[in-house]
Amino acid sequence: MVDVSAKADTTRTAVAAGRLVTTPEVIALVRADDLPKADVLATARIAGISGAKKTSELIPLCHQLALSSVKVEFGFADDAITIEATAKTKGPTGVEMEALTAVAVAGLTLHDMVKAVDPAATLDGVRLLTKDGGKRGHWTREPATDSASPRGRTAAVLVASTGGAAGTREDTTGPAITAWLDERGFRTRGPLVYADAEIAAGLADALSGSPALVITTGGTGVSPTDATPEATRAVLDRELPGVADAIRNRGTTVTPHASLSRGLAGVSNGTVIVNLPGSPGGVKDGLAVLDPIVDHLLAQIAGGGMHDE
Repeated sequence: MVDVSAKADTTRTAVAAGRLVTTPEVIALVRADDLPKADVLATARIAGISGAKKTSELIPLCHQLALSSVKVEFGFADDAITIEATAKTKGPTGVEMEALTAVAVAGLTLHDMVKAVDPAATLDGVRLLTKDGGKRGHWTREPATDSASPRGRTAAVLVASTGGAAGTREDTTGPAITAWLDERGFRTRGPLVYADAEIAAGLADALSGSPALVITTGGTGVSPTDATPEATRAVLDRELPGVADAIRNRGTTVTPHASLSRGLAGVSNGTVIVNLPGSPGGVKDGLAVLDPIVDHLLAQIAGGGMHDE
Protein backbone atom coordinates (compact mmCIF):
# COMPACT_ATOMS: atom_id res chain seq x y z
CA MET A 1 0.00 0.00 0.00
CA VAL A 2 1.47 3.34 -1.07
CA ASP A 3 2.35 5.82 1.69
CA VAL A 4 0.44 9.05 0.95
CA SER A 5 1.09 10.79 4.26
CA ALA A 6 3.39 13.37 2.65
CA LYS A 7 0.78 14.46 0.10
CA ALA A 8 -1.30 17.57 0.65
CA ASP A 9 -5.02 17.28 1.25
CA THR A 10 -6.91 18.65 -1.75
CA THR A 11 -10.51 18.43 -2.93
CA ARG A 12 -10.73 15.48 -5.30
CA THR A 13 -13.55 14.49 -7.62
CA ALA A 14 -13.94 11.61 -10.05
CA VAL A 15 -16.67 10.74 -12.54
CA ALA A 16 -17.04 7.20 -13.90
CA ALA A 17 -19.56 5.63 -16.24
CA GLY A 18 -20.75 2.32 -17.64
CA ARG A 19 -23.89 0.74 -19.03
CA LEU A 20 -26.02 -2.37 -18.77
CA VAL A 21 -26.79 -3.61 -22.27
CA THR A 22 -30.19 -5.28 -22.33
CA THR A 23 -33.38 -5.53 -24.40
CA PRO A 24 -35.92 -2.84 -25.31
CA GLU A 25 -38.46 -4.86 -23.31
CA VAL A 26 -36.38 -4.50 -20.16
CA ILE A 27 -35.82 -0.77 -20.81
CA ALA A 28 -39.58 -0.27 -21.03
CA LEU A 29 -40.18 -2.24 -17.82
CA VAL A 30 -37.55 -0.28 -15.90
CA ARG A 31 -38.86 3.05 -17.18
CA ALA A 32 -42.37 2.06 -16.05
CA ASP A 33 -41.12 0.69 -12.71
CA ASP A 34 -42.91 -2.51 -13.63
CA LEU A 35 -40.40 -5.19 -12.62
CA PRO A 36 -41.66 -7.29 -9.70
CA LYS A 37 -38.49 -7.53 -7.62
CA ALA A 38 -38.29 -3.91 -6.38
CA ASP A 39 -37.70 -0.33 -7.55
CA VAL A 40 -34.83 -1.07 -9.94
CA LEU A 41 -33.11 2.31 -10.15
CA ALA A 42 -33.51 3.21 -6.47
CA THR A 43 -32.07 -0.15 -5.42
CA ALA A 44 -29.14 0.12 -7.83
CA ARG A 45 -28.43 3.70 -6.74
CA ILE A 46 -28.26 2.71 -3.05
CA ALA A 47 -26.06 -0.27 -3.95
CA GLY A 48 -23.68 1.91 -5.93
CA ILE A 49 -23.33 4.42 -3.11
CA SER A 50 -22.77 1.60 -0.61
CA GLY A 51 -20.18 0.04 -2.92
CA ALA A 52 -18.25 3.32 -3.13
CA LYS A 53 -18.14 3.52 0.66
CA LYS A 54 -16.73 -0.01 0.87
CA THR A 55 -14.13 0.29 -1.91
CA SER A 56 -11.15 -0.18 0.41
CA GLU A 57 -12.68 -3.46 1.63
CA LEU A 58 -13.19 -4.73 -1.92
CA ILE A 59 -9.97 -3.53 -3.59
CA PRO A 60 -7.09 -4.71 -1.36
CA LEU A 61 -4.59 -1.86 -1.76
CA CYS A 62 -7.01 1.09 -1.87
CA HIS A 63 -6.83 3.61 0.93
CA GLN A 64 -9.80 4.27 3.16
CA LEU A 65 -11.30 7.61 2.20
CA ALA A 66 -13.76 9.89 3.97
CA LEU A 67 -16.18 10.44 1.12
CA SER A 68 -18.00 13.76 1.21
CA SER A 69 -20.37 12.94 -1.66
CA VAL A 70 -21.37 10.06 -3.93
CA LYS A 71 -23.96 10.52 -6.68
CA VAL A 72 -25.24 7.73 -8.95
CA GLU A 73 -27.39 8.68 -11.94
CA PHE A 74 -29.05 6.61 -14.66
CA GLY A 75 -30.13 7.27 -18.23
CA PHE A 76 -31.66 5.23 -21.02
CA ALA A 77 -30.64 4.33 -24.56
CA ASP A 78 -32.57 2.05 -26.90
CA ASP A 79 -30.66 -1.01 -25.72
CA ALA A 80 -28.98 0.02 -22.47
CA ILE A 81 -29.30 1.63 -19.08
CA THR A 82 -26.45 4.10 -18.65
CA ILE A 83 -24.79 4.55 -15.26
CA GLU A 84 -22.77 7.52 -14.07
CA ALA A 85 -21.20 7.97 -10.65
CA THR A 86 -19.51 11.02 -9.15
CA ALA A 87 -17.42 10.64 -5.99
CA LYS A 88 -15.87 13.47 -4.00
CA THR A 89 -13.50 13.71 -1.04
CA LYS A 90 -10.88 15.96 0.47
CA GLY A 91 -7.66 14.09 1.13
CA PRO A 92 -4.18 13.06 -0.03
CA THR A 93 -5.21 10.53 -2.68
CA GLY A 94 -7.67 10.24 -5.53
CA VAL A 95 -11.23 9.00 -5.51
CA GLU A 96 -11.28 7.30 -8.93
CA MET A 97 -11.68 3.77 -7.60
CA GLU A 98 -14.67 4.79 -5.51
CA ALA A 99 -16.42 6.21 -8.57
CA LEU A 100 -15.58 3.13 -10.63
CA THR A 101 -16.75 0.80 -7.85
CA ALA A 102 -20.02 2.69 -7.57
CA VAL A 103 -20.65 2.16 -11.30
CA ALA A 104 -19.68 -1.52 -11.16
CA VAL A 105 -21.82 -2.32 -8.12
CA ALA A 106 -24.79 -0.35 -9.43
CA GLY A 107 -24.45 -2.19 -12.75
CA LEU A 108 -24.30 -5.60 -11.10
CA THR A 109 -27.37 -4.69 -9.07
CA LEU A 110 -29.19 -3.71 -12.25
CA HIS A 111 -28.26 -7.10 -13.69
CA ASP A 112 -29.61 -8.84 -10.60
CA MET A 113 -32.86 -6.90 -10.90
CA VAL A 114 -33.46 -7.66 -14.59
CA LYS A 115 -31.95 -11.14 -14.99
CA ALA A 116 -35.32 -12.88 -14.69
CA VAL A 117 -36.39 -11.11 -17.89
CA ASP A 118 -33.00 -10.88 -19.63
CA PRO A 119 -30.34 -13.27 -18.30
CA ALA A 120 -28.09 -12.23 -21.22
CA ALA A 121 -27.80 -8.60 -20.03
CA THR A 122 -24.18 -7.39 -20.12
CA LEU A 123 -22.38 -4.84 -17.96
CA ASP A 124 -20.15 -2.94 -20.38
CA GLY A 125 -17.81 0.02 -20.70
CA VAL A 126 -16.97 0.71 -17.05
CA ARG A 127 -14.47 3.56 -17.30
CA LEU A 128 -13.23 6.75 -15.71
CA LEU A 129 -14.45 9.93 -17.44
CA THR A 130 -12.84 12.72 -15.45
CA LYS A 131 -10.88 13.38 -12.30
CA ASP A 132 -9.89 16.56 -10.50
CA GLY A 133 -7.54 17.44 -7.66
CA GLY A 134 -4.05 16.61 -6.52
CA LYS A 135 -0.79 17.48 -8.22
CA ARG A 136 -2.01 16.72 -11.75
CA GLY A 137 -5.17 18.81 -11.53
CA HIS A 138 -7.84 18.05 -14.14
CA TRP A 139 -7.87 14.98 -16.38
CA THR A 140 -10.52 14.10 -18.96
CA ARG A 141 -10.84 10.98 -21.09
CA GLU A 142 -10.51 11.80 -24.76
CA PRO A 143 -13.93 11.36 -26.40
CA ALA A 144 -14.43 8.58 -28.89
CA THR A 145 -14.64 9.74 -32.48
CA ASP A 146 -16.79 8.71 -35.40
CA SER A 147 -16.88 9.57 -39.08
CA ALA A 148 -19.49 12.32 -38.64
CA SER A 149 -17.39 14.74 -36.61
CA PRO A 150 -14.45 14.83 -34.21
CA ARG A 151 -16.85 14.80 -31.25
CA GLY A 152 -19.23 12.23 -32.64
CA ARG A 153 -22.93 12.37 -31.87
CA THR A 154 -22.52 12.91 -28.13
CA ALA A 155 -24.62 14.89 -25.69
CA ALA A 156 -25.14 15.61 -22.01
CA VAL A 157 -28.32 16.55 -20.15
CA LEU A 158 -28.11 18.80 -17.09
CA VAL A 159 -31.01 19.41 -14.70
CA ALA A 160 -30.99 22.43 -12.36
CA SER A 161 -33.23 21.36 -9.49
CA THR A 162 -32.52 21.82 -5.81
CA GLY A 163 -35.33 19.42 -4.91
CA GLY A 164 -34.22 16.89 -7.50
CA ALA A 165 -30.64 16.97 -6.24
CA ALA A 166 -31.88 16.44 -2.67
CA GLY A 167 -34.14 13.58 -3.72
CA THR A 168 -37.31 15.37 -2.56
CA ARG A 169 -38.68 16.07 -6.03
CA GLU A 170 -38.96 13.77 -9.03
CA ASP A 171 -37.68 15.33 -12.22
CA THR A 172 -39.36 14.41 -15.50
CA THR A 173 -37.74 16.96 -17.81
CA GLY A 174 -34.25 15.42 -17.76
CA PRO A 175 -35.46 11.95 -18.78
CA ALA A 176 -37.66 13.51 -21.49
CA ILE A 177 -34.65 15.30 -23.02
CA THR A 178 -32.52 12.15 -22.74
CA ALA A 179 -35.20 10.11 -24.51
CA TRP A 180 -35.41 12.74 -27.27
CA LEU A 181 -31.63 12.60 -27.77
CA ASP A 182 -31.57 8.81 -27.70
CA GLU A 183 -34.23 8.68 -30.42
CA ARG A 184 -31.95 10.81 -32.59
CA GLY A 185 -28.91 8.60 -32.16
CA PHE A 186 -26.95 10.55 -29.57
CA ARG A 187 -24.75 8.89 -26.96
CA THR A 188 -26.01 10.73 -23.93
CA ARG A 189 -24.65 11.35 -20.42
CA GLY A 190 -27.16 12.08 -17.73
CA PRO A 191 -29.52 13.40 -16.70
CA LEU A 192 -27.01 15.06 -14.37
CA VAL A 193 -28.99 16.65 -11.51
CA TYR A 194 -27.49 19.58 -9.61
CA ALA A 195 -28.93 22.02 -7.09
CA ASP A 196 -29.47 25.55 -8.44
CA ALA A 197 -26.66 26.87 -6.24
CA GLU A 198 -24.25 24.33 -7.77
CA ILE A 199 -25.27 24.68 -11.41
CA ALA A 200 -21.88 26.11 -12.45
CA ALA A 201 -20.24 22.90 -11.20
CA GLY A 202 -22.93 20.92 -12.96
CA LEU A 203 -22.22 22.68 -16.23
CA ALA A 204 -18.50 21.96 -15.86
CA ASP A 205 -19.42 18.31 -15.30
CA ALA A 206 -21.66 18.26 -18.37
CA LEU A 207 -18.91 19.81 -20.50
CA SER A 208 -16.28 17.31 -19.35
CA GLY A 209 -15.51 14.94 -22.20
CA SER A 210 -16.37 17.67 -24.74
CA PRO A 211 -19.79 16.50 -25.95
CA ALA A 212 -21.20 17.97 -29.14
CA LEU A 213 -24.35 19.17 -27.35
CA VAL A 214 -25.38 20.06 -23.80
CA ILE A 215 -29.05 20.69 -23.05
CA THR A 216 -29.93 22.12 -19.65
CA THR A 217 -33.35 22.35 -18.06
CA GLY A 218 -34.39 24.55 -15.16
CA GLY A 219 -33.03 27.62 -13.44
CA THR A 220 -33.83 30.04 -16.30
CA GLY A 221 -36.44 32.17 -14.53
CA VAL A 222 -36.19 35.23 -12.33
CA SER A 223 -36.39 33.72 -8.86
CA PRO A 224 -33.43 34.43 -6.54
CA THR A 225 -32.06 30.91 -6.95
CA ASP A 226 -32.26 30.74 -10.77
CA ALA A 227 -28.66 30.87 -12.02
CA THR A 228 -28.43 28.74 -15.16
CA PRO A 229 -28.07 31.66 -17.62
CA GLU A 230 -25.29 33.23 -15.56
CA ALA A 231 -23.38 29.94 -15.35
CA THR A 232 -23.88 29.41 -19.08
CA ARG A 233 -22.80 32.90 -20.13
CA ALA A 234 -19.58 32.48 -18.15
CA VAL A 235 -18.43 29.60 -20.39
CA LEU A 236 -19.73 30.70 -23.80
CA ASP A 237 -17.42 31.77 -26.61
CA ARG A 238 -20.32 32.81 -28.87
CA GLU A 239 -24.03 33.21 -28.23
CA LEU A 240 -26.82 31.98 -30.50
CA PRO A 241 -29.54 34.50 -29.62
CA GLY A 242 -31.80 33.40 -32.46
CA VAL A 243 -32.14 29.92 -30.98
CA ALA A 244 -32.94 31.23 -27.49
CA ASP A 245 -35.45 33.73 -28.89
CA ALA A 246 -37.14 31.05 -31.00
CA ILE A 247 -37.60 28.87 -27.90
CA ARG A 248 -39.16 31.80 -25.99
CA ASN A 249 -41.37 32.77 -28.93
CA ARG A 250 -42.71 29.26 -29.31
CA GLY A 251 -43.45 29.12 -25.59
CA THR A 252 -45.38 32.39 -25.64
CA THR A 253 -47.91 30.84 -28.05
CA VAL A 254 -48.87 28.58 -25.13
CA THR A 255 -48.35 30.83 -22.10
CA PRO A 256 -47.20 34.44 -21.67
CA HIS A 257 -45.02 33.26 -18.78
CA ALA A 258 -42.56 31.87 -21.35
CA SER A 259 -41.35 35.42 -21.94
CA LEU A 260 -39.87 35.38 -18.43
CA SER A 261 -37.33 32.73 -19.36
CA ARG A 262 -33.75 34.06 -19.49
CA GLY A 263 -32.39 30.92 -21.16
CA LEU A 264 -29.37 31.24 -23.45
CA ALA A 265 -27.95 29.25 -26.33
CA GLY A 266 -24.39 29.35 -27.56
CA VAL A 267 -21.09 27.60 -28.18
CA SER A 268 -18.41 26.78 -25.62
CA ASN A 269 -15.15 25.45 -27.04
CA GLY A 270 -17.00 23.61 -29.81
CA THR A 271 -19.89 22.37 -27.64
CA VAL A 272 -23.38 23.73 -28.26
CA ILE A 273 -25.21 24.63 -25.04
CA VAL A 274 -28.95 25.25 -24.97
CA ASN A 275 -30.88 26.30 -21.85
CA LEU A 276 -34.48 25.07 -21.68
CA PRO A 277 -37.04 26.00 -19.02
CA GLY A 278 -37.72 23.64 -16.13
CA SER A 279 -41.34 22.87 -16.99
CA PRO A 280 -42.37 19.85 -19.11
CA GLY A 281 -44.19 22.18 -21.49
CA GLY A 282 -41.18 24.45 -21.82
CA VAL A 283 -38.94 21.49 -22.58
CA LYS A 284 -41.41 20.20 -25.19
CA ASP A 285 -41.45 23.61 -26.89
CA GLY A 286 -37.66 23.89 -26.79
CA LEU A 287 -37.09 20.46 -28.29
CA ALA A 288 -39.58 21.26 -31.05
CA VAL A 289 -37.46 24.28 -31.96
CA LEU A 290 -34.23 22.26 -31.89
CA ASP A 291 -35.58 19.30 -33.86
CA PRO A 292 -35.28 20.76 -37.40
CA ILE A 293 -32.01 22.62 -36.80
CA VAL A 294 -29.84 20.54 -34.46
CA ASP A 295 -28.15 18.40 -37.13
CA HIS A 296 -27.29 21.38 -39.32
CA LEU A 297 -26.12 23.37 -36.31
CA LEU A 298 -23.78 20.64 -35.07
CA ALA A 299 -22.45 20.07 -38.59
CA GLN A 300 -21.57 23.75 -38.92
CA ILE A 301 -19.89 23.86 -35.51
CA ALA A 302 -17.84 20.82 -36.54
CA GLY A 303 -16.75 22.61 -39.71
CA GLY A 304 -19.22 21.09 -42.17
CA GLY A 305 -22.78 21.75 -43.29
CA MET A 306 -23.83 23.84 -46.27
CA HIS A 307 -24.68 27.49 -45.55
CA ASP A 308 -27.36 27.54 -48.23
CA GLU A 309 -29.31 24.53 -46.95
